[in-house]
Amino acid sequence: MSGVDAVIRFKDVTKTFKRPDGRGDFVAVDRLSFEIAKGEIVAVLGKTGCGKSTMFNIVAGLVQPSSGEAKVIGRDPFREFEFFRGKVGIVFQNDRLMPWRSALDNVRLGLQILDTDPMEAEDIARAWLKRLGLAGHDNDYPHALSGGMRQRVSIARAFAVNPEILLCDEPFSSLDEMTARDLRAEFVRLVRQSNKTAIFITHQINEAMEIGDRVMVFHRPARIAYEATLGAAVTEDARRGINEDIMRVLAVEQPR
Repeated sequence: MSGVDAVIRFKDVTKTFKRPDGRGDFVAVDRLSFEIAKGEIVAVLGKTGCGKSTMFNIVAGLVQPSSGEAKVIGRDPFREFEFFRGKVGIVFQNDRLMPWRSALDNVRLGLQILDTDPMEAEDIARAWLKRLGLAGHDNDYPHALSGGMRQRVSIARAFAVNPEILLCDEPFSSLDEMTARDLRAEFVRLVRQSNKTAIFITHQINEAMEIGDRVMVFHRPARIAYEATLGAAVTEDARRGINEDIMRVLAVEQPR
């Protein structure tokens, strides 16, 4: 895959921050390079503090690289932030629903921001709630929904604006494993059906391997320490080997 064909492309991206105590800079991302193709789901795995979230924020246009080049759909996400309205959907670790808005109103929030016709926005929001198994809960407020249901509303909100790219920052980490497993399967199905491109951040090996077409393991500061391609053609023996490789890589002591 050439850089021209990549939906997301990092080339020697470095990000440094000033230390709070004023003693020099802290390197969060170190000459990171990778490409993600259209329709690909890439799981990014690593220990807390390895720079996953900084990479995520660069893709989202919330942080500017200190050096190197980050391109999303061929554009600079930080300098051309406005261009990405409606093109990137984000699902966070916490559902971040507005407690004063019903499930329906939370899902159509992004559509309202994009000035979608009100009737059309309502129809789209209802359709996505139904698709996520929440038909009949349109008028329920977040406090009346379970954690899994609230996260389904959050996913519906992200998909409702029909983004080209989905960015997910440990969206199921606060849920029980049975609920998380169901939502992982649902998320992958929706991404496949709509041919979206997705980055999925996690710190769980099993989650990364269930979701990703490809897994990238980060070491601190964010750099690829291990990478593996998954898929239907990968045998169970090969998957077990990848799992063991990932565990070995994560067990390596990282510099502070």
